[in-house]
Amino acid sequence: MYSNTDYITNTRFKDNQDTIAADGFFEITCQTDYVKPVFLKIENVVSQLYIQPNFVYGITIPEVERGLDYKNDAELPVNIGIVGTDSTELNALMFDYQEQYNNFFIKDNGQYISRAQMFVLADSLQKLCDKRYSGIKNTYFKNYILYSIASINASVSRGENYLINGYILKHPIQYHHYEYMQFFETCFKGYLNTVASQHKGQSLYNIINSKASYKLLRDFLKDDKFLRNDTIKELVIIKNMWDFYFNPDFEPDAVESIVSQLSVATKNAEHKRICSNMLAYFNKLQVGSQAPDFSARSRDGKMASLGMFKGRWVYLNFFSTANTESLKEMPKIAALKKKYGDKVTFVSVCVDDSLKTYTAYLRANPKYDWNIWYNQAGGLTKTAKEQYSVTGSEAYYLISNAGYLAQSPALSPSNGIEYRFNIIFKIKQKNFRTGIR
Repeated sequence: MYSNTDYITNTRFKDNQDTIAADGFFEITCQTDYVKPVFLKIENVVSQLYIQPNFVYGITIPEVERGLDYKNDAELPVNIGIVGTDSTELNALMFDYQEQYNNFFIKDNGQYISRAQMFVLADSLQKLCDKRYSGIKNTYFKNYILYSIASINASVSRGENYLINGYILKHPIQYHHYEYMQFFETCFKGYLNTVASQHKGQSLYNIINSKASYKLLRDFLKDDKFLRNDTIKELVIIKNMWDFYFNPDFEPDAVESIVSQLSVATKNAEHKRICSNMLAYFNKLQVGSQAPDFSARSRDGKMASLGMFKGRWVYLNFFSTANTESLKEMPKIAALKKKYGDKVTFVSVCVDDSLKTYTAYLRANPKYDWNIWYNQAGGLTKTAKEQYSVTGSEAYYLISNAGYLAQSPALSPSNGIEYRFNIIFKIKQKNFRTGIR
């Protein structure tokens, strides 16, 4: 089972897996704090399910005809069946909405629908949904409809003012809503190039390729009518930087530098998370890649290396004594070490500028008995912070016993890394009951 790490990079992350029993039964658990789509993959057959916290789903996946050739690396999408839920369950509501959508836009005779007719049909579908689902309180579903219809309007170019003012500026950013973020991407894909074509003075290419300056880029956009909100401006920059990284007109190293600067400058936790995912990709720190080795100064003053723990699972975190949020995680790491220390090796790297603050922290916390090292490398080798492209002073990685990145970036203790440990190290108990827990 896979889900996306975020909806800018759309990098897939494996949540969990199970072996299908002889009777066709399988059970997969997934930790989530919000509604999200997940993708169930059996060989090349892929189905999508929207999951919400504290809910058990019973599903069926249709058997695929063996005569079909789906083994050429192409994914074959199929629709799942939902067992034991009523018509107000989120997936059931989405199936019902898709039926209404098809009734409006898919004509049996293949008749062409003009642009003007599309406007009318989109507005009519919105009115029908307002009435049909008036008793539904599910916020995700309400926004699912809203941004599905917004995407219809975007597909027929209803106009920037109508789309951005009506669906973006008048609503909060919904980082974890798949349909919202798809619409956001449609609105702002290539947006910086559009602004540049109307801009006098320093060129966008010079700001990125020559200056590699996040500050200059923000100044470049300061008068844009749609980007007066700083949070939206940051997210638009992040989105366009991701696209520019793959555009031959822009220097990848310059784009990476701007993303790194943004990651340090932003106060938005979601933007930091997305930037971390981007930098992990840029620096080949994706899940499944070899975890970079490094050397660091251990508490006894000698040099130690990550390679010492070959064949072990490793939970690696970076912290600073000046970063209160990262310090709050240390007692939780102590608790995890007590519970999982026979299965996981814990390594914490202090990225303080001063060795004195590191040693003072160790003296003040003598019960922290795991590998707490100082970010220092001998000779000309890169430090741990450089090897893992850490911006700021806090980051987490989970490394498998085969030496590959299993989560990159990984969840912090506060955000549920223990759930991942439970999946890796504990035997699951089957649960046949569906519904809210």
